[in-house]
Amino acid sequence: MKDSAPLLEMTGICKAFPGVQALQDVALDIVPGEVHVLLGENGAGKSTLMKVLCGQYAADRGDMSFAGQPIAPESPIEAERLGLVMIHQELNLIPGLTVAENIFLGHEPTRGAFIRGDVLRTTSAELLRRVRCDIDPETPVAALSVAEQQLVEIARALKEEARLLVMDEPTAALADNEIEALFDVIRGLGRDGVPVIYISHRMREIFAIGDRVTVMRDGRTVGTRTVSETDQGELIRLMVGRSIAEQIAKREVEIGDAVLEVDGIRRKDALAPISLSVGAGEILGVAGLMGSGRTELARAIFGADRVDGGTVRVGGTSLPGTNPAASIAAGLGFLTEDRKQQGLVLLMSVAENITLTSLGEISRHGVLDLVGERAKAEELVDKLRIRAASLDQEAINLSGGNQQKVVLARWLAAGCRALIFDEPTRGIDVGAKAEIYELIGELVERGVAVILISSEMPELLGLADRIAVMSEGSLQGILSRAEASQERIMELALG
Repeated sequence: MKDSAPLLEMTGICKAFPGVQALQDVALDIVPGEVHVLLGENGAGKSTLMKVLCGQYAADRGDMSFAGQPIAPESPIEAERLGLVMIHQELNLIPGLTVAENIFLGHEPTRGAFIRGDVLRTTSAELLRRVRCDIDPETPVAALSVAEQQLVEIARALKEEARLLVMDEPTAALADNEIEALFDVIRGLGRDGVPVIYISHRMREIFAIGDRVTVMRDGRTVGTRTVSETDQGELIRLMVGRSIAEQIAKREVEIGDAVLEVDGIRRKDALAPISLSVGAGEILGVAGLMGSGRTELARAIFGADRVDGGTVRVGGTSLPGTNPAASIAAGLGFLTEDRKQQGLVLLMSVAENITLTSLGEISRHGVLDLVGERAKAEELVDKLRIRAASLDQEAINLSGGNQQKVVLARWLAAGCRALIFDEPTRGIDVGAKAEIYELIGELVERGVAVILISSEMPELLGLADRIAVMSEGSLQGILSRAEASQERIMELALG
C-alpha cells in the first residue's frame, strides 16, 4: 500500500489566525484504501489541517492535489463535490428529522415540486446496509445512540460518493463494542478503495485500525510511520518531543490531618451510606466500573445533587446539602467529567472562565476590578501553560486539553483546600495528561486534599495514596498504596 501513488498530496500548508500560527509547512499524502491516522496533542493542528482540506478554511500558503489534479476548495460543498467529506467530532445531524431526511438533507430527490419519499427511504436503507446499520430510515435521529448517529454520518458521506473520508475523533463517546463495529465499517471502506483520515490521540486505536500514522506537533508534521513498524514509545516521543515514562511519577508528600470528611452520605437508589476522609496532601483515588456511582458520589459531596442523609465537612466545618456555593466558599472545588456542559461557559472568555468562582476577591465595593481579573487570569494562564490566542479567546475555541486547564485554573484562583477531579484526563492527549499530573502533584505539595476519579488504572495506581473502590453505589473497600493492584481493584469493582 505504501508504494501506491498518492491519491491526496498536501505540501507546504500554512495557516495563521490572530496571534496563532496554526499550521507551518505541513505535508501529508494519502494512498487509496488506507486508514491514515493523524496523531498529535490537542492544539497540534490536526483538525485545522483537515478543515483546510475540506474547504472550511483557506490556506495562507501551500499546495494540494487530489487524484492528480490541483485543488483549493473554497467551501465544504465544493470539497464534497470533489469527494472529500469530513465527519466532525461534534456530529452534524438534525435531531428532529428522520435518518433518511438527514442523509439526503439539501439533496432531496424530487418529482416536480414534491420530494420522492420512496427514493429517500429505499436509497437510505441501501446506504445503511452498506455501513452495517440495521435501523429504520424513518427513525428520528433524536432516538439514535451516538454510535448509530456516527453510522448515519458515514452513510450520508457515501451518498455524496466520498472518495476520501475524514473522521475527527469518531470514538470519543463510544463504548468498546461500538468502536469495534465502527472499525469494521472503516475496514470495509478501505476494501472498497476509500481511504480514511482518522484523527485520534488514542494509542490503542492507532494500532487496531491504522495503516500509516502522521504525527503533528505545534502546527508542523514531525514524521510519518507505518503502524506495523513503530511502537507507542516512538509515537509519544514524536508527539511531545520528549519521553513519557509509562509509570507515572508519584510525588512523595507527608499527609496531614483530614481536610475533607464524608460521613454516611447516601442517596436513595444511587448511593449506599458512604464514609471516607482525605488528608492534607493526600490523593484518594476512586475506582469502579461504569455505573458504579463514582460521579454520583462526587456530585453528592460537592452538593450538586440532593442527598438523603450524611454530612460533609471541609476543614472541620459542615456543609449544607445541595449547595455548591457553600462548598466553594468552604474551599471545595469540583472538576466535572463533562467539562463542556458542566465545567465551562463556552461562550465566555478564558479570563472570565478562570475568575468565575473568585469574583468576590477581585471586586471592590461590588464592582468588578477588570485589571485585577486580567492579572489573575494571566498569571494562571502562564502557570498552567494554557495555549490561547489571548485572554479574550472564547473557551469554545480552545483544544480539549486547554479547556481542562482553564477549569483547573478556576479552582486554583479560588484557593481550594480540597479538590474533586472526575476523569481529569479523559479526551486529552498524553502531553496534556503529563501536565495535569504535574499540576496535581504541585497541589498536594501545597497541602490540598484531592479525590481523583478515573477509569485509567495506571493513573490511579501511579498517583493515588489510597484507592476507594465502588460498585453499584456502594463503597467496596479502600486499598492502601501497598495493597492496590489492578487485579485487587477489579475484584472489588465486580462486587
